[in-house]
Amino acid sequence: MIETGLQDKVVIVTGAAGGIGLVTARRFAREGCRVASWDIQAGEPEPGGLFQQVDVTNAAAVEAAVQEIIGRWGGIHVLINNAGILRDAQLVRIKEGAIAGTMTDEQFDGVLGVNLRGVFVVTRAVAAHMISAGGGVILNASSVVGLYGNFGQTNYVASKAGIIGMTRVWARELGKFHIRVNAVAPGFIATEMVNTMPAKILQTMRDHTPLGRMGQPEDVANAYLWLASDAASFITGAVLSVDGGVVTGT
Repeated sequence: MIETGLQDKVVIVTGAAGGIGLVTARRFAREGCRVASWDIQAGEPEPGGLFQQVDVTNAAAVEAAVQEIIGRWGGIHVLINNAGILRDAQLVRIKEGAIAGTMTDEQFDGVLGVNLRGVFVVTRAVAAHMISAGGGVILNASSVVGLYGNFGQTNYVASKAGIIGMTRVWARELGKFHIRVNAVAPGFIATEMVNTMPAKILQTMRDHTPLGRMGQPEDVANAYLWLASDAASFITGAVLSVDGGVVTGT
């Protein structure tokens, strides 16, 4: 059994009201961590933890939440930037030879705001405290589509590719302060939202995955846990694919 070294560590998980974020918060809580669960939606704290309703795009709200955690537990050891949204559309959609629609400014800006700027805002606030404390771990949610692209997801792909870029920059900038920064790139994961899709779409996802199944939120949570643990103490600037070998495309 691998010792994670995470007992009593303070962990922030954004987007923790449901899906991968909720499962991740529960996984770290089972490891003995004090978990601060963040989401713009209402939610429940993990045992011994804290739930904070936070808009990750609001710098003042983020700083206030960080200060509450510092005041309660004295520091932050792990940040998991998991929050994200989808607003899918083709750049330009053609039907019967005519333009039938485009991706709107609102769709593009909304996704980049949460998925990319939100990660920047939260990490900026937390990293300052980690530097003062002498170290920490920052984990960012990218996606397999950030590596390979995907039809109809200009905004989402741009945000997840940007996450990879920021992860590598921060690994370089923060390493001297003993802060490790890595990204996780999930493939098709069977969250509550995904499971409501038509059976045909779900089967297509499985067919594109060499391991023959969709991932479970626990698969991603376990990847976060390992990257946060002492077992990954010499890993930084990496992108860990949790995708069953999936190949995305049109």
